[in-house]
Amino acid sequence: MINIALPKGRLGKKVYDMFAAAGYPCPSISDTNRKLIFENPESGIRYFWVKPSDVAIYVERGAADIGVAGKDILMEYTPEVYELLDLNIGKCRLSVAAKKGFRDNTDKTLRVATKFKNITQQYYRSHCRDIDIIKLNGSIELAPILNLSDVIVDIVETGTTLRENNLEVVETILPISARLIANKANFKFKSSRIEDICSHMKLQCSASSEGERTYD
Repeated sequence: MINIALPKGRLGKKVYDMFAAAGYPCPSISDTNRKLIFENPESGIRYFWVKPSDVAIYVERGAADIGVAGKDILMEYTPEVYELLDLNIGKCRLSVAAKKGFRDNTDKTLRVATKFKNITQQYYRSHCRDIDIIKLNGSIELAPILNLSDVIVDIVETGTTLRENNLEVVETILPISARLIANKANFKFKSSRIEDICSHMKLQCSASSEGERTYD
């Protein structure tokens, strides 16, 4: 069996559809139930749903042979995995946002609210900017509104939430998309099958990228 960790939610549905179109369907995954593990013995595939931020952990630790994780997760936590393929879906951007009209006063330490502590530190270090990171896990847009922070670093897709809260993107740190990753040890023992899956998934990437919004 090839064990595949899929991220729960809308992205996971897109990812599974790509696997199915690539020749690795699992009909039981469409059943209405609360099961987390689904197998297709004929194709030798086992899927399981996990929290998106946990996919890389399952793959790194070998519970999954391969999985799909966002580039933001891979850069934030730097798991020891192989990054095999950019799937060209789940496209968004990691950005710095602030109140409209915000101007950075470089004489003061910049207060930054984010859940991406490591990426944020690396980004501002490269700009030689002193910052005070405020680690938050949700509703990050509230931080500058309530004067908890000067700016935020967060995922931006359409920007609707920012606009509705009188915030705007100040800088874009990096574009993000879903990546196919593999456990390093398992890849050695199952390389032919994993490479075969990767090759079939490549054929789906160009089709999946159509209609996806891209960011510079």
